Amino acid sequence: MNLRAEAGKAAERGTLRNYWQALSRTVVGFLADRWEKTRDLYDRVPQAHYFSAEFLEGRSLLNNLINLGIYEETKAAIASFGINLDELLEEETDPGLGNGGLGRLAACFLDSCATLNLPVTGYGILYRYGLFRQTFEDGFQKEHPDSWMEHGYPFIVSRFEERVMVRYNDLNVWAVPYDMPITGYGTDNVNRLRLWKSEPAEEFDFNLFNSQRFDDAVIERNRVNDIWRVLYPNDTSYDGKVLRVRQQYFFVSASLQDIVRRFVAAHGTDFKKFPDYNTIQLNDTHPVIAIPELMRILTDERGLAWDDAWSIVRKTFGYTNHTVMGEALERWDIGIFQYLFPRIMEIVEQINERFREEAVATGIGAEIIDRLAPVGDGKIRMASLAVYGSRSVNGVAQLHTEILKKDTLRDWYRMYPERFSNKTNGVTPRRWLRTCNPELSALITELLGDDSWVTNFDRIADLEKFADDEAVMDRFLAVKADRKRSLTEYVCRQTGVRVDPESVFDIQIKRLHEYKRQLLNAIYILNLYDRIKEDPDLDIPPVTMFFGAKAAPGYYRAKGIIKMINEISRMIESDPEVRDRIRVVFIENYNVSNAERLFPAADISEQISTAGLEASGTGNMKFMMNGAVTLGTYDGANVEIADEVGDENVYIFGCRVENMDATKSYYNPKWQYENIPGLKKAVDRLIDGSLDDKGTGMFRDIYQSLIYGSNWEPGDIYYVLGDFEAYREMRDHVLRDYQDRRSWARKCWINICRSGRFSSDRTISEYASEIWKIKPAVVD
Repeated sequence: MNLRAEAGKAAERGTLRNYWQALSRTVVGFLADRWEKTRDLYDRVPQAHYFSAEFLEGRSLLNNLINLGIYEETKAAIASFGINLDELLEEETDPGLGNGGLGRLAACFLDSCATLNLPVTGYGILYRYGLFRQTFEDGFQKEHPDSWMEHGYPFIVSRFEERVMVRYNDLNVWAVPYDMPITGYGTDNVNRLRLWKSEPAEEFDFNLFNSQRFDDAVIERNRVNDIWRVLYPNDTSYDGKVLRVRQQYFFVSASLQDIVRRFVAAHGTDFKKFPDYNTIQLNDTHPVIAIPELMRILTDERGLAWDDAWSIVRKTFGYTNHTVMGEALERWDIGIFQYLFPRIMEIVEQINERFREEAVATGIGAEIIDRLAPVGDGKIRMASLAVYGSRSVNGVAQLHTEILKKDTLRDWYRMYPERFSNKTNGVTPRRWLRTCNPELSALITELLGDDSWVTNFDRIADLEKFADDEAVMDRFLAVKADRKRSLTEYVCRQTGVRVDPESVFDIQIKRLHEYKRQLLNAIYILNLYDRIKEDPDLDIPPVTMFFGAKAAPGYYRAKGIIKMINEISRMIESDPEVRDRIRVVFIENYNVSNAERLFPAADISEQISTAGLEASGTGNMKFMMNGAVTLGTYDGANVEIADEVGDENVYIFGCRVENMDATKSYYNPKWQYENIPGLKKAVDRLIDGSLDDKGTGMFRDIYQSLIYGSNWEPGDIYYVLGDFEAYREMRDHVLRDYQDRRSWARKCWINICRSGRFSSDRTISEYASEIWKIKPAVVD
């Protein structure tokens, strides 16, 4: 038995952790033959490779047991040892391989590729400590290493024999691949996520060590370990930026060497065929350095002429843009490239010259050329390099893609309109409904007669006929109530806070950024607190506001907003007149496992980003699938959700993207602050002593940013105060509507039934047929 091999113990002496390790290893062993057959099959057919800086996979054991159809059998087997499978599953730690929507989208896509039998491999970095583990100390975010690998993780398998060398100007590094099996639902195919770990070319300087210069002996090893140590190292300093670029080059160079090696082994050295068998999708700008790196491999290592290599490169890559915000379109100092890899810098300069020559030949003006060129103003513009070096460019929601065409990438769109397309994001219904909400899944399966909806999510639309069936709506409400009780029990165990399961569960869970406007939510809560104090009979049902978010370690204002929300929670908890009416719970260390508890329990889905700034969002889709109603701006995929469910089943508010520029041209946040009833009192709590930031100045900074701005930007650039009145009116409206339980159940049910188009299976099918040109390859 694996337990004896894993722990060196008899079964009766094993701990829960020992049993989890043994069961996980057993599952990997169960997959091994199929996994190997799948790899061999994919090497022979056209395939795609998904390059992403992060893959937020979530826990593996339960997902694999359900996908393989052996959950009940395993539960019974484990029970024979006197062990509860649910308790055993809690032994698994979330892999620290991602942060937010970008990484979770990548994980959903891999799930869909496996389920659809599509030959797709994910490539990334095996981060030792992930982003960070978040705790709250006196309400402040504190970052700690996320030591998820320290006790071993059986679902990641070393392939040391396939390591490759990555060369920088200042050091050489071994890239060792570690593979994670990606199972689909109801298929024998097992896809692969390949993650790279950096190891030094030389372990340590033995002579220095022998001379008792112990620290000097391991300097290089420490520098190499920095590459895989954390996701998104703080890049507020120059050294941080260098490490970011070093990380990006590390994983794309290793991945490209791996892909080229496999191509040669299967198809020989005729690289003109390379794009016929390989498409590489760049998930945002982080892996875009792959474009000059593939040029280097083809010209320097494989001897191809420049023109031939460039033709191959441009047929190989596709680029997915995830943002319209200029700050997120990476631009790196030329000096960083010259320091780390002069040869890559030479190639980028050649690509830049080629672009300029082509642009001049097509009659484009010098000003536009300077603005678009991959190299300019002492920077390498990664988005420009991506568009120019790829055959395909896509946005991730209809509105987002239109903004790219009309604004962010408008000049590129005019040059290459045929390259642009939309691929609205989706989420996997396996993890985000079948696995995380088993009670609702069982109801759906019963009503549909089978579980084919798990792989054909369009079938969910057949449930709409039950929207007026009172017995079915009662059962749905009972399921929702059960998930809410489960969440309250979890919150009580973790924090000691007792939440009313009968209250409205209003949830905003996403990365902490000013444009996502957790601050707007917080100001509303302050205003609601004031209104209840003034009018205890205010017609608002009891409501619990849940938050879950991490702020980047160097993002001072975002960390101030976290502290603000925690202070609001403290203020409410200390007020017996209010705490039974409203309560604020900030979930610590928000991750996939927490999300799996929150989505099924939600009543209201907060999607309140500044219009035009959220590319898509995927949390909105997960909430929708689980029967929550969207309260949001007309932004990202909210637009398409509203189109699907109709105005009566969604709550949209605020300034729209087509009006935002004109509105901001005359916008003065101080007018809203002084004239909207209740707003000044709420905002002034930041500076009047109601909320305590312990003298850090964080709250004064937030106040200043809202009302006055700074020397380099106007006040309230994310239109928080501008949208406040519309938000308050609509949110109050939602809370009042919730009290008609029958009507509310119908709204929720309609959201579930019309969520079919937001399955990642649909998204991936579009990528496969329209961009990657690949077909299913089924293991016998």
